[in-house]
Amino acid sequence: MPDAALAEQPAGGWFGYKAILVPVKAFARAKRRLAPAMSAAERASLAQAMATRVVSSAAGLPVAVVCDDPEVATWARSLGALVIWEPGRGLNGAVQEAASDLPLATDLRWVTNFPGVTIIPDRRHEGTNVISVPPAAGFTFSYGPGSFARHLAEARRVSLPIRVVYSSPLAWDVDVPDDLTAVTR
Repeated sequence: MPDAALAEQPAGGWFGYKAILVPVKAFARAKRRLAPAMSAAERASLAQAMATRVVSSAAGLPVAVVCDDPEVATWARSLGALVIWEPGRGLNGAVQEAASDLPLATDLRWVTNFPGVTIIPDRRHEGTNVISVPPAAGFTFSYGPGSFARHLAEARRVSLPIRVVYSSPLAWDVDVPDDLTAVTR
Protein backbone atom coordinates (compact mmCIF):
# COMPACT_ATOMS: atom_id res chain seq x y z
CA MET A 1 0.00 0.00 0.00
CA PRO A 2 2.56 2.64 -1.06
CA ASP A 3 1.62 6.28 -0.93
CA ALA A 4 0.88 7.14 -4.59
CA ALA A 5 1.55 10.84 -4.06
CA LEU A 6 4.99 10.03 -2.67
CA ALA A 7 5.91 7.97 -5.71
CA GLU A 8 5.36 11.02 -7.93
CA GLN A 9 7.14 13.46 -5.59
CA PRO A 10 10.67 14.50 -6.60
CA ALA A 11 13.27 13.72 -3.93
CA GLY A 12 13.40 16.46 -1.34
CA GLY A 13 10.60 18.47 -2.99
CA TRP A 14 7.99 18.03 -0.29
CA PHE A 15 10.41 18.17 2.64
CA GLY A 16 12.65 21.05 1.72
CA TYR A 17 15.81 21.19 3.82
CA LYS A 18 14.29 20.31 7.18
CA ALA A 19 11.77 17.62 8.02
CA ILE A 20 10.98 15.24 10.84
CA LEU A 21 10.91 11.51 10.04
CA VAL A 22 9.19 9.38 12.63
CA PRO A 23 9.49 5.59 12.32
CA VAL A 24 6.39 4.01 13.85
CA LYS A 25 5.95 0.31 14.52
CA ALA A 26 2.45 -1.19 14.28
CA PHE A 27 0.67 -0.15 17.45
CA ALA A 28 -0.47 -3.73 18.08
CA ARG A 29 3.17 -4.95 17.97
CA ALA A 30 4.74 -2.06 19.88
CA LYS A 31 6.10 -2.05 23.41
CA ARG A 32 6.07 -5.81 23.99
CA ARG A 33 8.68 -5.44 26.75
CA LEU A 34 5.95 -3.67 28.73
CA ALA A 35 3.81 -6.84 28.80
CA PRO A 36 4.52 -7.51 32.49
CA ALA A 37 2.91 -4.17 33.36
CA MET A 38 0.28 -3.57 30.64
CA SER A 39 -2.22 -5.47 28.53
CA ALA A 40 -1.85 -5.62 24.74
CA ALA A 41 -4.62 -3.02 24.31
CA GLU A 42 -2.99 -0.69 26.86
CA ARG A 43 0.39 -1.03 25.13
CA ALA A 44 -1.16 -0.25 21.73
CA SER A 45 -2.95 2.78 23.15
CA LEU A 46 0.23 4.01 24.84
CA ALA A 47 2.28 3.56 21.64
CA GLN A 48 -0.26 5.55 19.65
CA ALA A 49 -0.47 8.32 22.28
CA MET A 50 3.33 8.70 22.41
CA ALA A 51 3.62 8.67 18.61
CA THR A 52 0.93 11.37 18.44
CA ARG A 53 2.90 13.46 20.90
CA VAL A 54 6.10 13.10 18.86
CA VAL A 55 4.38 14.06 15.60
CA SER A 56 2.72 17.03 17.32
CA SER A 57 6.12 18.11 18.67
CA ALA A 58 7.27 18.77 15.12
CA ALA A 59 4.63 21.45 14.51
CA GLY A 60 5.73 23.82 11.79
CA LEU A 61 7.99 21.32 10.01
CA PRO A 62 6.97 18.71 7.45
CA VAL A 63 6.48 15.32 9.11
CA ALA A 64 6.72 11.91 7.48
CA VAL A 65 5.82 8.72 9.28
CA VAL A 66 7.77 5.68 8.15
CA CYS A 67 5.69 2.54 8.67
CA ASP A 68 4.54 -0.79 7.32
CA ASP A 69 1.12 -1.01 8.96
CA PRO A 70 -2.21 0.17 7.46
CA GLU A 71 -3.55 1.33 10.85
CA VAL A 72 -0.44 3.44 11.45
CA ALA A 73 -0.64 4.85 7.91
CA THR A 74 -4.28 5.89 8.45
CA TRP A 75 -3.41 7.43 11.83
CA ALA A 76 -0.46 9.35 10.33
CA ARG A 77 -2.55 10.74 7.48
CA SER A 78 -5.21 11.84 9.99
CA LEU A 79 -2.51 14.00 11.62
CA GLY A 80 -1.48 15.49 8.29
CA ALA A 81 1.78 13.55 8.03
CA LEU A 82 3.14 12.12 4.82
CA VAL A 83 3.34 8.32 4.91
CA ILE A 84 6.48 6.58 3.72
CA TRP A 85 5.50 2.96 3.25
CA GLU A 86 8.44 0.64 4.03
CA PRO A 87 7.22 -2.94 4.53
CA GLY A 88 9.69 -5.39 6.04
CA ARG A 89 12.56 -2.91 6.46
CA GLY A 90 12.77 -2.80 10.26
CA LEU A 91 13.67 0.32 12.26
CA ASN A 92 17.17 0.83 10.84
CA GLY A 93 16.01 0.31 7.28
CA ALA A 94 13.08 2.64 7.74
CA VAL A 95 15.23 5.38 9.27
CA GLN A 96 17.89 4.91 6.62
CA GLU A 97 15.22 5.81 4.08
CA ALA A 98 13.85 8.54 6.14
CA ALA A 99 11.17 7.75 17.49
CA SER A 100 7.94 7.63 18.45
CA ASP A 101 8.13 6.60 22.13
CA LEU A 102 8.99 9.90 23.81
CA PRO A 103 6.20 10.68 26.28
CA LEU A 104 7.67 14.06 27.30
CA ALA A 105 8.43 15.45 23.81
CA THR A 106 7.16 18.99 23.27
CA ASP A 107 9.24 20.61 20.52
CA LEU A 108 11.54 18.86 18.07
CA ARG A 109 12.03 21.74 15.64
CA TRP A 110 15.20 23.05 17.32
CA VAL A 111 16.99 19.74 16.77
CA THR A 112 17.40 20.51 13.05
CA ASN A 113 19.14 23.88 13.69
CA PHE A 114 22.69 22.54 13.54
CA PRO A 115 24.79 21.91 10.42
CA GLY A 116 26.07 18.52 11.58
CA VAL A 117 24.70 15.61 13.57
CA THR A 118 22.61 16.24 16.68
CA ILE A 119 22.22 13.22 18.94
CA ILE A 120 19.98 13.05 21.99
CA PRO A 121 20.74 9.84 23.89
CA ASP A 122 18.35 8.09 26.23
CA ARG A 123 18.76 8.87 29.92
CA ARG A 124 20.98 5.80 30.36
CA HIS A 125 23.34 7.12 27.63
CA GLU A 126 23.02 3.80 25.79
CA GLY A 127 20.43 4.32 23.06
CA THR A 128 19.60 7.12 20.64
CA ASN A 129 16.24 8.77 21.20
CA VAL A 130 16.52 11.60 18.66
CA ILE A 131 19.04 12.14 15.89
CA SER A 132 19.27 14.83 13.23
CA VAL A 133 21.51 14.23 10.22
CA PRO A 134 21.99 16.43 7.15
CA PRO A 135 20.45 14.95 3.99
CA ALA A 136 22.84 13.03 1.73
CA ALA A 137 25.45 12.80 4.50
CA GLY A 138 26.12 9.14 3.83
CA PHE A 139 25.20 8.36 7.44
CA THR A 140 24.29 4.76 8.33
CA PHE A 141 21.82 4.38 11.19
CA SER A 142 22.32 1.64 13.78
CA TYR A 143 19.53 1.49 16.35
CA GLY A 144 19.31 -1.01 19.18
CA PRO A 145 21.31 -1.48 22.39
CA GLY A 146 24.46 0.66 22.30
CA SER A 147 23.25 2.84 19.43
CA PHE A 148 24.40 6.09 21.05
CA ALA A 149 28.07 5.07 20.83
CA ARG A 150 27.62 3.68 17.30
CA HIS A 151 25.92 6.88 16.10
CA LEU A 152 28.74 8.99 17.56
CA ALA A 153 31.28 6.81 15.77
CA GLU A 154 29.34 7.05 12.52
CA ALA A 155 29.20 10.85 12.73
CA ARG A 156 32.97 10.85 13.15
CA ARG A 157 33.37 8.42 10.23
CA VAL A 158 31.49 10.74 7.86
CA SER A 159 33.39 13.76 9.28
CA LEU A 160 30.36 15.73 10.43
CA PRO A 161 30.29 18.18 13.35
CA ILE A 162 28.66 16.56 16.39
CA ARG A 163 26.33 18.07 18.96
CA VAL A 164 25.23 15.84 21.86
CA VAL A 165 22.29 17.14 23.86
CA TYR A 166 21.45 15.61 27.20
CA SER A 167 17.82 16.73 27.27
CA SER A 168 15.69 15.52 30.15
CA PRO A 169 12.35 15.47 28.28
CA LEU A 170 13.75 13.90 25.09
CA ALA A 171 16.02 11.53 27.00
CA TRP A 172 13.03 9.76 28.51
CA ASP A 173 11.73 6.94 26.35
CA VAL A 174 9.51 3.99 27.23
CA ASP A 175 11.01 0.55 26.70
CA VAL A 176 10.58 -1.38 29.96
CA PRO A 177 8.01 -1.25 32.80
CA ASP A 178 10.21 0.99 34.99
CA ASP A 179 10.08 3.63 32.22
CA LEU A 180 6.32 4.06 32.69
CA THR A 181 6.82 6.52 35.55
CA ALA A 182 7.22 9.33 32.98
CA VAL A 183 3.84 8.47 31.49
CA THR A 184 1.98 8.19 34.78
CA ARG A 185 3.25 11.41 36.39
